[in-house]
Amino acid sequence: MTARTGEVARLLREDLRGRTPYGAPQLDVAVRLNTNENPYPPSPGLVEHLAATVADAARSMNRYPDRDALALRTDLAAYLTRSTGTPLDVAQVWAANGSNEILQQLLQAFGGPGRTALGFEPTYSMHQHIATATSTRWLPVERLPGFALEPGAAALVVNEHAPDVVFLCSPNNPTGNAVDLEVIEAVYAAARGLVVVDEAYAEFSDRPSAVSLLDGRERLVVTRTMSKAFAFAGARLGYLAADPAVVEALLLVRLPYHLSVLSQAAASAALDHADELLATVDAVKVQRDRMVSEMRGLGLDVVDSDANFVLFGEFGDERGTWQGLLDRGVLVRDVGLPGWLRVTAGTEDETTAFLEALRQGMATTDGEAPG
Repeated sequence: MTARTGEVARLLREDLRGRTPYGAPQLDVAVRLNTNENPYPPSPGLVEHLAATVADAARSMNRYPDRDALALRTDLAAYLTRSTGTPLDVAQVWAANGSNEILQQLLQAFGGPGRTALGFEPTYSMHQHIATATSTRWLPVERLPGFALEPGAAALVVNEHAPDVVFLCSPNNPTGNAVDLEVIEAVYAAARGLVVVDEAYAEFSDRPSAVSLLDGRERLVVTRTMSKAFAFAGARLGYLAADPAVVEALLLVRLPYHLSVLSQAAASAALDHADELLATVDAVKVQRDRMVSEMRGLGLDVVDSDANFVLFGEFGDERGTWQGLLDRGVLVRDVGLPGWLRVTAGTEDETTAFLEALRQGMATTDGEAPG
């Protein structure tokens, strides 16, 4: 008898039984465009700086790291101030191991048994996943046609259900479209609980950041990550901007010394090279827009994207299309949205390989894929 059907399964929380872990396929293929990573690796200069910085930090590894990561949070506040035009200080910024840990801490503090989190679907699946893991009831609300959100309609739903936490994803994953600030303002005015704007892909968007709305809105939180635009996915560093009262609340649920001395040092070193790292964003956006244009030329439905990925369809058999691309050496993401697939904007060569594989697949199916 295996653990899945034996004593461990019996002891597992009932609401977790039968669930599958979050994850995207990690396959050894020529072109991987399924996890929204920045395709450009760090420069030799940055690698050298990182190595020296981490080596210096390693000399004190016999001691616990700064529990509150004050130096790193100061650097993050300076970056957000510079990039959004909204003055922030260290008390308004918090950091953790990826934006997923930030989201988890928020739900540990403001969600939990007897509380509800609301999200507009389709959206980032980890919002629901973390809600379940923290025993927070998940309330899904369907988006408007075209995956849009409208201020009045969104506010009406939030007012009706009065959730403890509202998630807004901008740009939204997996659809790629950003949320207008008017929507965020309307939702905040209607909400009684926390409003969390997930801006994991904000640097790829030309829209203003929700950080500009923080002043006077104590219940508004904006989460970010260094995994995408900063090409720092392997380092696992996420952060948020919010009222200092939110940061103080998270101190109650964060694990002691949750950010290692190496993580803090590496992230600060990367922020020293912010301009260099973010210089790749424009190149990624060029390939994103190229994919949108060329896929529409193939007769596919494509959602306008403010992120570094594109949602495209509509397919009668999206799984078959996904497999056909994989058979041609290109891995994209089946996000579980019937009729649609998501592809990350890669380098010029990767984008070319994807588009060629897509054309070949559509020619093979003789037009069956899009409908």
